[in-house]
Amino acid sequence: MLQGIFNYDNPVWRFIGKLGDLMILNILWVICSIPIFTMGASTTAVYYVTMKLVRGDDGYTLRNYFKSFKENFKQATVIWLLMLLTGFILGFDLYFFLRVLTSNSVFRTVFTAAIGALSMIWLCIFSYVFPLQCRFYNPVKRTLFNAFFMSIRHFFHTLGMLVLDVLVVVFFIFSIYYMPQVTVLSIMFGFPLIAFINSYILNPIFNKYIQEEKKQENPDELRPILQDVVIEHPEKKKQEEKEEEK
Repeated sequence: MLQGIFNYDNPVWRFIGKLGDLMILNILWVICSIPIFTMGASTTAVYYVTMKLVRGDDGYTLRNYFKSFKENFKQATVIWLLMLLTGFILGFDLYFFLRVLTSNSVFRTVFTAAIGALSMIWLCIFSYVFPLQCRFYNPVKRTLFNAFFMSIRHFFHTLGMLVLDVLVVVFFIFSIYYMPQVTVLSIMFGFPLIAFINSYILNPIFNKYIQEEKKQENPDELRPILQDVVIEHPEKKKQEEKEEEK
């Protein structure tokens, strides 16, 4: 019985280990995101580790984090700055039409609805773009395109992911005002907890595209949708296989 309790492969210990990994990730994410412009690379690195945790490839959290941070820094930073700029523009436009332009005109209603729809598309892309960056190799334009297409193709998964993210954020905010004791948990886990939850939804989706890529070795197979725009990074795959062998 005691051997079972102190066995590190025990589900309880594995769960505790993952909680510890999320706390370490939160510290790393906060520190590496302080310059603001590095937040894209930091977020990509968090997803790289959480998706490995979900797959059961625990490895070394620190090493995996900084490995992904370094490999994806340039492209993830470009993506982050583009998302930040477009998000700021959409936010400003929404504020203008809701707060500044107070007249109840058809023009205001139409443009507010249009900005709201574009904001939803922005959120959908944002939910996929950094996980895609950590798992697949594509140019920036193609990665953004893939994020948009996948969010639409797997709309119900996307909707469920956004709802869960909102619930976690609302819980964090609620705990600050009404459950101060729980606020400590919010500080301890932060964004990596959201990334960890999202990874459970994203991993099965990404695996479908990886399997579709392998099917193309047979020329008689039908060409699956998006196969030509989703390419798994060969170097990332080789490195992960080497890590698994170790």
